[in-house]
Amino acid sequence: MASESSFDVVSKVERQEVDNALNQASKEIAQRFDFRGVDAEIRWSGEGIEMRANSEERVAAVLDVFKDKLVKRKISLKVLDASEPRVSGKEYRISVAIKEGISSENAKKISKLIRDEAPKSVKAQIIGEELRVSSKSRDDLQATQSLLKEQDYDFAVQFTNYR
Repeated sequence: MASESSFDVVSKVERQEVDNALNQASKEIAQRFDFRGVDAEIRWSGEGIEMRANSEERVAAVLDVFKDKLVKRKISLKVLDASEPRVSGKEYRISVAIKEGISSENAKKISKLIRDEAPKSVKAQIIGEELRVSSKSRDDLQATQSLLKEQDYDFAVQFTNYR
């Protein structure tokens, strides 16, 4: 009898890649002509990222540069939770939080989708902030991965522990 194969559906971010993107964005902001004299800066602030500049347009441009660097490093922009530009003294600031993990509500949505539309041999089990998908057929698991990739969630989805 064939053993069960499985994979995990997760929403994780490689912090080192985000840090590399932030450093690249910081260097570009320091060198670009349109950022000269606007006091633009991007840096870590606890678990989140803080951006500041002396105008609302420039701080939005800092966010765009950072997003561009994330895309080049193959990090989904769905992991970002950016605030609206706000005034802080003479400067504008944007705070960006990095979202990780699948909420229980979203895990239930994915689980329901798998029950309704995936091959019948596939089972989904919620484990903390992850979802374990298992089946005896590897082909069914690959079909399920394709089904999940086609969906447009408001969070990033990766597949790990495929065995």
